[in-house]
Amino acid sequence: MDFLDKIKSTYHPKRLAVKLNAKGEQSVVKGHPWVFSNSIVKINDDAKTGDLAIIFSKNKNKVVGIGLFDADSPIRIKVIHNAQTKAEINAKFFNDKIEAAFTKRQVLLKANTNSYRLLFGENDGFPGLIADVYANVLVVKLYSEIWLPYLEDILKSLQYISSAETVVIRLSRNLKNSQNHALNDGEVIFGTLDDEVVHFVEHGVHFSANVIKGHKTGYFLDHRDNRRRVGELSKNQRVLDVFSYAGGFSVHALANGAEEVTSLDISHQALDIAIYNGKLNDYSGIHKTIAGDAFKEMKELIKKGKTYDVVVIDPPSFAKQQSEIELAKKKYKQLAELGIKLTAKKGLLVLASCSSRVSAQSFFDLNNQVLNSQMRLFETILKTKHDIDHPVTFPEGAYLKCGYYRFME
Repeated sequence: MDFLDKIKSTYHPKRLAVKLNAKGEQSVVKGHPWVFSNSIVKINDDAKTGDLAIIFSKNKNKVVGIGLFDADSPIRIKVIHNAQTKAEINAKFFNDKIEAAFTKRQVLLKANTNSYRLLFGENDGFPGLIADVYANVLVVKLYSEIWLPYLEDILKSLQYISSAETVVIRLSRNLKNSQNHALNDGEVIFGTLDDEVVHFVEHGVHFSANVIKGHKTGYFLDHRDNRRRVGELSKNQRVLDVFSYAGGFSVHALANGAEEVTSLDISHQALDIAIYNGKLNDYSGIHKTIAGDAFKEMKELIKKGKTYDVVVIDPPSFAKQQSEIELAKKKYKQLAELGIKLTAKKGLLVLASCSSRVSAQSFFDLNNQVLNSQMRLFETILKTKHDIDHPVTFPEGAYLKCGYYRFME
């Protein structure tokens, strides 16, 4: 079975006529990409996943949006076109969207970088679909079956526009268990792959990603600009990288002349990758690792009287659902308190969050509250959000925030 046969869908999508309640309609008109099932007032009885949902206004019978129907999600329709302009949903429609996304990323490719997110789901008009490029390898991750009928056209355009020599498909858990396609997670569907570990460059610093077995598409590209900045601030410094994973911040620090870098993560495997990534670059500093629970290990370092010139704390998402928000805030507060104690005189503390349910304003306010409650003078150097290849086009699409705090004493 070749590339085209593998991704060719046997289902031919129907056109559905959809009407929403006033709140749902207003949301679509304003450009929000999600329509929940309880917003749908009228829809065809035989609607199936992947069908084109043509959303009509309640009173004027005017088209206000076009989406893809998802029978298996509470977000029943994922909007792919806001009908301020007419659109025919075909190969050209998807190709034009991918071209527009690629154009937005051009500035990155001029910065000694060959890794980037080409499609950022809903924010680029492809809800439930992510496309990341690592050098000449394109990794496409599917989170929803809505894309199966359109995948052939989309993958051909992605491969052509990105000039990728190899295309790998990754599947979310629900798609791995689906019987509605012939795809396998981690499958090379175009070109060849000599090694599942692919080397790439990020602002002149060398990294690797396991595109077949690695988490998500193999690496986290979203903190790229923060990693570059931390690297530039780490020359001749002692650095602590908490929740280091594959060593993004650690490796940039080492490559930029840090005296000593300590990577702390609960995963031995992640730390092995961090060490490997470090060795892809020339550096003269010392790279240490600590395997263990971040909260516990940070307390141990404090007990030992350890301090660092640069402390980076970039935890995983603490709030996957609404009920976890308050606990997440409590954890962020604890991490900030521990980070303050581990930051040396005139040192830099970098605090990050990737919990979309905790807003940037809430996160930065919390950091200020903790920092103001201790006796050390500090100044807020910078607050950052998403890098250019992670554009945000609706409120829930924003998740990344990072604060830089310099102590004056």
